[in-house]
Amino acid sequence: MGVLLLKTEGQLYSTVWIQLLDDWVLEQMYTVRPVVETGYENLLLVRLLLEMRMPSIRESSVAEGLTMEGILEKWSELKPVIMAEWGVERDALIHLFGKVRDEWMDEDLTTWIGANRNDHLTDLLLGEYSSVFRPCHSLASSFPHSSFAQARFGNALLRELAGVTIPPEKIFGLGSGPKVEVLKQLQKKPEHQGLKLHFVEDQLAILKNVIKEPELDGWNLYLGNWGYNTQKEREEAETIPRIQIVELSDFSKKLK
Repeated sequence: MGVLLLKTEGQLYSTVWIQLLDDWVLEQMYTVRPVVETGYENLLLVRLLLEMRMPSIRESSVAEGLTMEGILEKWSELKPVIMAEWGVERDALIHLFGKVRDEWMDEDLTTWIGANRNDHLTDLLLGEYSSVFRPCHSLASSFPHSSFAQARFGNALLRELAGVTIPPEKIFGLGSGPKVEVLKQLQKKPEHQGLKLHFVEDQLAILKNVIKEPELDGWNLYLGNWGYNTQKEREEAETIPRIQIVELSDFSKKLK
């Protein structure tokens, strides 16, 4: 769902760091968002951006002098440092991230959907992405979806914005295990024997992890160039024979 799911989490961020957000932070989130593999990392990024912008609230040792490029290049190194210095844990942040969205959706689903619809890229759901979702209507019950998002949120957006309903058993979201393991499970299913297997992802690091697994050599791998990846990552992907970079228009054709 990283390819199709775009989120506006201002309400969640302000729950944690009240009234500190401004347009600069939100704009920078679009730049650094490609590093996020699991939703809770958005909370870490926002707090780090706030510390970069506001020295008076700094509690981490890495914020001073840090740039957007530095975050993109060193996020895997920065993340454990800031979590330790802030005294936060992964499971607690995942719970908070989901809890606030659950409460918002329960109290006012229309506003929650509207916040997502207002994302400057989510308009694609009703524009360019519509060519993707038309075939999804007929395929939704037959092919699986793997996501780092909590499944209920992704399904709600697809249902409300695109009119696509995916059976819960076809969604492998946060809590289903690493995507590499999900692919291993899927290829062992009797109904998938003898089929061509395709995996479309917008995180280059995940595709590279798949390549490391000989057991997954039968999968055709694609990097969606409209998702959360950088130009540098797309250029690297072009040098990896196993990975095909797919345009949105080509992706929609493959679904038909």
